[in-house]
Formats: sequence, C-alpha cells, structure tokens
Amino acid sequence: MTWPAGGGLLPATRIPGGELAAVAAAADYAVLPVGAVEWHGPHLPLGTDLILAEGFAAEAGGSSGGVAEAGGSSGGVAEAGGAVDPAAGSASAAGSPGDTTTGFPGPRGVLFPAVPYAACPGQTRPWPGTVSIRPEIAVGYLADVIEGIVAAGFPRLLIVNGHDANMSTVRAAMEWVSGRRTASLLLVNWFQLVTPAETTELYGPLTARGHGGAYETSGVLGFDPGAVRLDAVADLPPKPKLPVGHPYVLVESRPDPWQGWSGHISLASEAAGRQVRATAGARLREIVAAWVAAPPPAPPTADPLPTPDGPAPAAGDPAVGPTPTAADGATGGDR
Repeated sequence: MTWPAGGGLLPATRIPGGELAAVAAAADYAVLPVGAVEWHGPHLPLGTDLILAEGFAAEAGGSSGGVAEAGGSSGGVAEAGGAVDPAAGSASAAGSPGDTTTGFPGPRGVLFPAVPYAACPGQTRPWPGTVSIRPEIAVGYLADVIEGIVAAGFPRLLIVNGHDANMSTVRAAMEWVSGRRTASLLLVNWFQLVTPAETTELYGPLTARGHGGAYETSGVLGFDPGAVRLDAVADLPPKPKLPVGHPYVLVESRPDPWQGWSGHISLASEAAGRQVRATAGARLREIVAAWVAAPPPAPPTADPLPTPDGPAPAAGDPAVGPTPTAADGATGGDR
C-alpha cells in the first residue's frame, strides 16, 4: 500500500496483516471518526453525525484547502494497492508536514472505520431512529477501540467527532488510555472549527447553530446534498440562550420549542455547506500539521515525581508512605 505523493489517508480495513507493521512505521498518525445514529428531524438523515465525522476525517488527509465536488469523495483517502517503503520514513521524520515549497509530503494517515453508535442525550432518545448506548458502556467501548489502535502501532490518533455528546465520553476514554500507553490523542469536534461569529456572518442574526439547525444541515449539504430534505420542515426557532457572555453548560429535559431538533432551516444552503466544509477542513488540516510536527509525549508512569534530592522512590515505598487516593483528597488538578 502507498500514500499519494502529497500525503493523505490509507483505509485501515484494506491493510494486509503482513504489511501492518510497515504501514504503521511509515504513518504519522491514525484517524478515528466518531458519530451517532440519531434523529435530527424529518429533513436530515439518521446518520447525520456519521456523515460529518467521516467527511471531515477524510478532509484531514486532504493535501489542499479546496472543496471536492459536492457529494463526491474528498480526495484525501488513497486507494489500496502497491507497497509501503518503510525506508521512506514518515512525513514528521522527513521534514515539515505539508511544506510543498521544500518538497516534503503532507502527513500520512491511516483511516479507521467510524464508531457509529454513541450515548445520546435525553432530548433525542425518545425520537424515532435514535440508537443510544449507556454512557458507561460508551466510555468502556471507546477506551478499548482507542487502545486497540494505539496497540496496533499508531501512538498518534486523531479522533474526529460529529456528535456533541461524544466529547465527554471520548475525553474520558482518551484519559484512561493515555495513562496506560504512550500516546498522543487529539480530539477535534468539526462543529467548533467554525466560530459562532463566523456563522453569524454566514447566516445572519438568527440562530443557526444547534441540533438539526441551519449550520449542521448546511454541513451535511456540503458532503451529501442528496441526503437532505429542505422542504420537509418549516423553521422551528430554538429556545434563546441565556443572556450572558460567560461559558456554561445547560442540560434540560426538553428545551421547548423542540421536536428532537430545532432551528431556522430556511437559512441552510448547499453553498453555505461548501463554505463550512472548506473552512473547517482547512483548519483541521492546520491542526493536524502542527500536531504531527510537535514532539511526542513521554511514556506514562505511575511513580511519584522526582525529588530535588534524587530519583523518585517507587510508589508505596515506606519512606514516602502510601500512594494518595481520591479519599485522601488527591486531585489531578485543573486543566
């Protein structure tokens, strides 16, 4: 198997087992899309979050900020075939990722199949087509998937998220794996790659962001316009946000007006979707290039930090006393 000259993605499912070690050695990172099967209203498909997670995961491997033809592939996923040359090394080892002026290739990635099912909020679970798994199951499942990819030889793993509720479960799984294996785990939510101020410029003063709203609808139109039914609904103006400028998280059982979705769908368009795709895709590639160029982390350790007087004693050493526990008031600190 081989990457395009400018870098890109190879599909993990097409890598022969006998070539896995060589592919992993030559790759800069792996990619895991995470989405959901969830009701987004009569106008959007149940796989909305998967379409967006898989679409932007492919965009991460693109060699330019251009937008592929709507409904087609992004051009970031390479065809299987050929052979990997381990001597060629990875893009991060060869030089600056994506620096076309010096002839260095872009980052080389391996795309793993998407995680399709997720924990879904109480606001969408009762609606038809939503397939929700319990949060504790989601965290354990994601931890196993992430650790399996790292164990396969990919210590750098990009997780591209299309479902907001995944942010907490994926983060918890990443933290667990990072304490067990040497890994650099990067979580990017496509929704946040375009700012609220920019969506206001694109859609006007009416609220465009939100579950099933104009911003998400346009995102799907940017990848698969045939999957959207703009004429299936009328606008359902969402409940206003709190009149404060400070960050907060508000979870409510049913934020009326609400039909498992809300938003000003009349603002959505394929043109806006192409712009969202181009902007978010370019920023994702910028993040990946900076991440791949950064130094790798050190291996995890369970030992206490070194002291000024010498090397760290082992955990539980009588000279140190028992390792602190949560019951003793130990914390991991703010992040």
